[in-house]
Amino acid sequence: MVEDLLRQFPVVALLGTRQVGKSTLARQVFEDAGGGGAFFDLEDPRDVAALAEPMLALEPLKGLVVLDEIHRRPDLFPALRVLADRPARPARFLVLGSASVSLLRQSAESLAGRIAFHELKGFSVADVGAPNAERLWIRGGFPSSFLAGSESDSIRWREAFLRSFLEHDLPGFGVTIPSATLGRFWSMLAHWHGQIWNGAEFARSLAVSESTVRRYLDLLDATFVVDILRPWHANSSKRQVRSPKVFIADSGLLHALLGLQAKEDVERHPKLGASWEGFALSAVVRRIGARRGEAHFWATHAGAELDLLAVRGQRRLGFEFKRTAAPVATKSMHIAMADLGLAELVVVHAGSHSFPLAKGIRAVALQRILDDIAPLD
Repeated sequence: MVEDLLRQFPVVALLGTRQVGKSTLARQVFEDAGGGGAFFDLEDPRDVAALAEPMLALEPLKGLVVLDEIHRRPDLFPALRVLADRPARPARFLVLGSASVSLLRQSAESLAGRIAFHELKGFSVADVGAPNAERLWIRGGFPSSFLAGSESDSIRWREAFLRSFLEHDLPGFGVTIPSATLGRFWSMLAHWHGQIWNGAEFARSLAVSESTVRRYLDLLDATFVVDILRPWHANSSKRQVRSPKVFIADSGLLHALLGLQAKEDVERHPKLGASWEGFALSAVVRRIGARRGEAHFWATHAGAELDLLAVRGQRRLGFEFKRTAAPVATKSMHIAMADLGLAELVVVHAGSHSFPLAKGIRAVALQRILDDIAPLD
């Protein structure tokens, strides 16, 4: 995917949270690109010094030029615009960022029409294989967590990541909110995982305004550790929910924020169902290849709801997530089929087999999503 984008665009931004594997992927792409070019790590003082005069440093380069942690040097974007517009494009640029909020703002100003964005997430079910899906759920998709030699090593890495992210990474992005405040908010979000956002509830708990807690939420979303699922508004006479749902983006971080050390702890916790369903939802979004703006949920104040609505063009697919081995078609599912004009509704469950439930509705085991659920394209 990244190589394809580099063939089409002079600048490609690879975005994702810290430690998710952006630098590893970039180095692989850089090596595959062959000779020439350069790799700059903007956390290395030597590389920062080498770029003190951006045009002098970058203009002579040919081939692939990688700029890791680009958000630390937003002043590079005007230079990239000039270099991207050169005839014959002697160099292409791969820029890596861990915070979309600053990167998108700078690139929108300087590189509109010249840059493509690709978000890198942690390991997916396709990456680790269906037999390892449960381990992926418990440990999450960060490579160092998933590949750790033991459960204790995995949780220790995740706990260290949480501390480092709050105390080092966020201040490095220019965030001045105290780490203890954001840590408390993040932990509160973990207990709210998979529910509809209620800013007033969080504001009361933290003794701040609703606009302040929304700013906290947007910050964690912009740094890729929280996912916000937007509601879909159908043309219907029914009153529909208009607030988003919030999720901790990585199930392993969710479990660490909840203080859950191992699978046995997760299975005894009240958030067991929400954790599994959020993991399954994320797995399906990645399997079908839903882009930003194509994944939603739908709910009415009368009680009808749909966990995931994927929309591409005129095609609409619905998904429900049930941690059971024996799902059944419900009245709510039939209402969603009719009101939303779904081509199909899939109930993803925790059993081992896939089977039809009703006309247009079928059950698919999570361990079989690679076989029984096709991408949107």
